[in-house]
Amino acid sequence: MKPLIKKIGVIGLGYVGLPLAVAFSKKYDVIGFDTNAQKIEELKAGIDRTREVSTNELAASSLAYTIDPQEIESCDFIIVAVPTPITEAKIPDLIPLLSASKTVGEHLRPGTTVVYESTVYPGATEEDCVPLLEKHSGLKCGTDFKVGYSPERINPGDKEHTLTKITKVVSGMDAASLELIAAVYESIIEAGVFRASSIPVAEAAKVIENTQRDLNIALMNELALIFEKMNIPTKDVLAAAGTKWNFLKFTPGLVGGHCIGVDPYYLTYKSMSLGYHPNMILAGRRINDGMGRLIAEKTIRQLIAAEKNIRKSRILVLGFTFKENVPDVRNTKVVDIINELREWGAEIDIFDPVADENDAQEEYQVQFISNPSPKSYQAVVLTVGHQVFLKQGFEMLIDYLDLESGEGVFIDVKSCFLPENIPANVLYWSL
Repeated sequence: MKPLIKKIGVIGLGYVGLPLAVAFSKKYDVIGFDTNAQKIEELKAGIDRTREVSTNELAASSLAYTIDPQEIESCDFIIVAVPTPITEAKIPDLIPLLSASKTVGEHLRPGTTVVYESTVYPGATEEDCVPLLEKHSGLKCGTDFKVGYSPERINPGDKEHTLTKITKVVSGMDAASLELIAAVYESIIEAGVFRASSIPVAEAAKVIENTQRDLNIALMNELALIFEKMNIPTKDVLAAAGTKWNFLKFTPGLVGGHCIGVDPYYLTYKSMSLGYHPNMILAGRRINDGMGRLIAEKTIRQLIAAEKNIRKSRILVLGFTFKENVPDVRNTKVVDIINELREWGAEIDIFDPVADENDAQEEYQVQFISNPSPKSYQAVVLTVGHQVFLKQGFEMLIDYLDLESGEGVFIDVKSCFLPENIPANVLYWSL
C-alpha cells in the first residue's frame, strides 16, 4: 500500500504541537520545528516544559527537533500549531501565525499539504495565511499545494482526554485534500475524525467551543455574586441544581489561559468587522475579565472586617497559573488580584511550586517565594486548586496565618474547602 505521505513537519512545539508531533512520529517520519533554541535543547534532553509529554515518551519517540527552517523543505505534510494570542486592546494578534506562514512559504515545495491548528477567526486560513504561503513560495494554492484546518482540542493537564482520545475535526480546501487530511489524522486518532464541510466551518467550530464555556462560566460568576448578596452558598446551590440530568456543571472562578479567555475575542473581532456587535459574548467577557479585581476587593473587605491595617498587611497568594496542576501562566488572571492588592498597599508573597517561574518573571515581572513562613500573614488567598495545595489540607494552609494578633482571612476562590471546617478566628470567603 502506498504511504499517505512521506514526511510530516510540525511548526511550533508547545501544548498543541509537541503531543501531535510525538503521536505522529509513531507512524511517520516527523520533524518538530520551533524558533526557541532553548526549548529545542530541552526537548533533546527529554524535558518538556509544558509537562504534556513525559520524559519516557520523549525518549521513545523518533521525533527529530530542529530550529533550521530549511528542514521544512523535506516535508510533504506540514502542520502549523503556533500560539494565537490577543493584544492588550483585546484584538487578535496574528503575528506568530503570519510569521509561521511566511517561514513555511519560504520552504514550501509543490505537492505539499499545509494544515493549520492554531485558533483563528473564521476565514483566517484562506484570507490571511494562504496569501503569505503563495507570496513567499511563488506557488499557487489549489494547483501547487493544498491547505486545510484542524482545530486543536488539547486540554492542558488533562490526562484522561488526551490527543488520540478526542474526536478530531478536519477540513480541507477541496474534497481531495479533505480526504487526505482525514486519513492522516485517522491514522493516530483513536476517537476518529469529523469531516467539516469547509475550512471556515471548522474554524468557527473551534472558536465557539471555548466561547460557549466562557459564557457558561460567566453565568456562574454572576450567579455567585447574586447568591452572595442573598447569603446563599453558591457551591450548595450548584450541588442541588446538578442533580438534574441536563444541568450543565460549570463552576465560578477565574478565566485565563490561552483558550477560554482569548478565543471569544477572535469571534467578536470578526463579528464587529462585519457590522454586528456581539452583546452576549462581550458581556460574558466583561464579567470574567473583572473577577480578579472583584476577588481582590473581597479580600480587602475581609481584612477590614478583621480590623487589619491594609498597608501593613502581608498577603500570601497560593497559585499563579491559569488553571490547576499545569505550569502555564499565559493570560493568568491571578495577576489581576495581585496588582489590585498592591495598589491598596498590601505586601504580597506568591507561592506556586507548579508554575513556570521564568515565564512568570518574563511576562509579569513577578517573583515567587520558595518557602512561605508559618504564622506570618494576615490573609491567605488560594487562587488555584493545585493538588499539592489540596494535599496539604486546610489546617496546614491556615497555619500560614498570623492568628496570635487577631483574626485572619482565608480567601478560597474555587471553594476547595468546606466552610463548616473553618475556625472561628478565620474569616472565610469563597465564590
